[in-house]
Amino acid sequence: MARPLNERRLCVPIPPRVMKPAGIPGRELEEVRLGLDEAEALRLADLEGLYQEAAARSMGVSRQTFGRIVETARRKIADAILNGKSLRIDGDRSSISETGETIMKIAVPSRNGLVDEHFGHCKEFLVYRYENGTLIDEATIASPQGCGCKTGISAELARAGVSHLVAGNMGEGAVRVLSSHGIKVVRGANGEARAAAQAFAQGTLKDSGTGCAEHADGAHEHECNH
Repeated sequence: MARPLNERRLCVPIPPRVMKPAGIPGRELEEVRLGLDEAEALRLADLEGLYQEAAARSMGVSRQTFGRIVETARRKIADAILNGKSLRIDGDRSSISETGETIMKIAVPSRNGLVDEHFGHCKEFLVYRYENGTLIDEATIASPQGCGCKTGISAELARAGVSHLVAGNMGEGAVRVLSSHGIKVVRGANGEARAAAQAFAQGTLKDSGTGCAEHADGAHEHECNH
């Protein structure tokens, strides 16, 4: 008996469409069918540039399942393009993620319970879970030695299920690394770490878009703009 297919999440609507070689009627062409979940896998991996672990989390599937989906999708695209077939994008068994997340894991780079001004040199990451309007203390992840921008902390946070990082200052290089692991960055936080996480979860803290380099005042020995 075949295993039932799990529902896969789409973060954005993907409209059904058909693409074909110019000048040839569709009825004369062999058709390749790309499912909506396969199109979403391509979007996450090849357009957004997410690592497979982060992309799998976004779709609500295992990393192994995501790998199979994206491999099949790439093979279908290559078949359609190189062999002159029409490509139809449609399907079902996928749901559109609702706008506004009801469950989030928020990490805050911290030192002594306060938001650390520099992500790259914080003492630890305090992780909170925001669920059904309640912020819950969940874990403390020690910061690795060296510059956080260049260590494996992004992957470690992603493995812990972190979906957002609320920070003080951070350069674009670090933002890109975190984004590639599916972690959204919000800069401009200060004060108590828990209060900053709460403010973001409740929608009162937005990303300032300001990186470390723009705040350099001559006193900082490190610049996170890698």
